[in-house]
Amino acid sequence: QVQLAESGGGLVQPGGSLRLSCVASGIIFSINNMGWYRQAPGKQREMVATITSFLRTNYADSVKGRFTISRDNAKNTMSLQMNSLKPEDTAVYYCRAETLPLVIMVYWGQGTQVTVSS
Repeated sequence: QVQLAESGGGLVQPGGSLRLSCVASGIIFSINNMGWYRQAPGKQREMVATITSFLRTNYADSVKGRFTISRDNAKNTMSLQMNSLKPEDTAVYYCRAETLPLVIMVYWGQGTQVTVSS
């Protein structure tokens, strides 16, 4: 199976920046789509940004122009550069990855807390 580990969360001031990282380990043949999702207290988990194995990206409207997703297929890592952070970005950020051994399998990391507050 695949294990995902997020890191890089923390407390920042509004307007500040953070860079989140996700490392995939375990039995990996190929990872297809990857993405960052977040969940704030009392809200549903939402997609923040996704990236395919071909490096096509998609962003939630709320983060366009501020966040940048990237991945290194050789290292099975993914990053999310977050700039101009707002209090509404406060959430637990989760790494998500899809693999295709025989059927599509979805894996989630444990999440990393991002808090944007003055």
